[in-house]
Amino acid sequence: MLLPQTKEREYRFRLALRMGLPIFGLILALLFHTLLDNYETLQSSFYIEAVLLLVFSIYFILYLIYNGFDVKIIDDVSKTFTREYLFSYIKEKLKKEKEYTLILISIDNLDDINSLYGIKNGDKVLQEVAHWVADYLKAQKIENFPLGHIKGGDFIIGFEGLKNEYSTVLELMCLKSNEFKVDDIEVKLSGAISDTNYSHELDYMVENLFELQERRKELKKEIQPNTMNPNELEFFVIDAINKRSLSIMTQDVFEQDSVAFKECFVKLISADGNLLYPKNYTKVINKLGLAIEYDLMVLEEIILQVSNEPEVVYALGISPTSLRNNKFLSTTKELLKNSNKKIMFILCEHEYYSHTKKYNSIIKTLKDIGVMIAIDKLGSYHASFLYLKDLDIDAVRFDAQYSSYEKMQNNSAIINGFRLMAEEKKIKCWIKNIETQEAQHLAKEFNIEYLQGKYLSELIPVYES
Repeated sequence: MLLPQTKEREYRFRLALRMGLPIFGLILALLFHTLLDNYETLQSSFYIEAVLLLVFSIYFILYLIYNGFDVKIIDDVSKTFTREYLFSYIKEKLKKEKEYTLILISIDNLDDINSLYGIKNGDKVLQEVAHWVADYLKAQKIENFPLGHIKGGDFIIGFEGLKNEYSTVLELMCLKSNEFKVDDIEVKLSGAISDTNYSHELDYMVENLFELQERRKELKKEIQPNTMNPNELEFFVIDAINKRSLSIMTQDVFEQDSVAFKECFVKLISADGNLLYPKNYTKVINKLGLAIEYDLMVLEEIILQVSNEPEVVYALGISPTSLRNNKFLSTTKELLKNSNKKIMFILCEHEYYSHTKKYNSIIKTLKDIGVMIAIDKLGSYHASFLYLKDLDIDAVRFDAQYSSYEKMQNNSAIINGFRLMAEEKKIKCWIKNIETQEAQHLAKEFNIEYLQGKYLSELIPVYES
């Protein structure tokens, strides 16, 4: 048991005793007084009643100790509903209401506020934002709504009805929040909205809110949500993996004027014949724990089904978790042992895997059987920069934000800095999404070895099961 849990139990025990012992003491005093004054005239039923009274008073004290303070409705910091209570409240609402809307309100700069002004001020901002949101909605004649603190700087609000009734309110609230300050602290708020047209299950609705919020941050423009029901999407993904239904396209990656390798782009084919794109199904695969199974399926189809040109290297993105899995490694070795295919794995992850000795050992094992390793999203993910420094890889690919001619010009110092680091480690650099001749020439001036894009080569279908 953790120390906070132990301390909480001690606190609850002492508090329950302070509440229960006076009652227990009064009962004992009453019983003893009755016994002393009326000992000779007491009936036998009195003793039975006394025992029952003592038993129930002891039960009452124990109930206070173990259960009296389990239910916590209000979050200590924000003074809104706790996540647990909010979710239970909304689930009950969803059982009764066919039309229901959730709004996510996020404090985008809460981490900066905590760092610059201290945690106490960060807590004050949470409380003030909750009050400000509630006051704003009340001013719009919207009252008696559940508002709860989910995590960090995120709040969720529930409303009866569909989102078209509240979308304008949310947009105006976010616009008005540009002027919002707590004392002299600037607070940046943003929001997302979803309703039961997306799903009637709370967990999926909440996930959709955070997905919309994340897309907004990445693209900085309005994103239309995926309208496919999440249960249906899960079914299609599982069915496609079980049936090995997928489509593979390739695009040439050039070194100088010759093809160095081909990158593979994979889509799943759903039972209704539609294509499922990685941006839609990757999260589902991770959630269901199917990443390794999916990566092995794609690898097997590329090795066994795609063209048998002996000198062609096929590059495919796989989960770093798969690469660090023994089953995946042993299967990869077995597949490549009996094949003339050459493979490159493209890895990308947000969080840095600190056991670099183990990681490099795995990479060496793969290199010994002819597998090349590339790291993606350089210049965007901090983990990619650390891997460039720490891992024995073959190539590193710049994030797409460095691809266009203008962006390469504006970030020339960054690109040259990373390229020099890579050159010192004998790692080749790679830029994708080359769309113009100017971008191609500039990338060559930077001495970027691998170039890829529609200007150089179109996507070509190579396999469909």
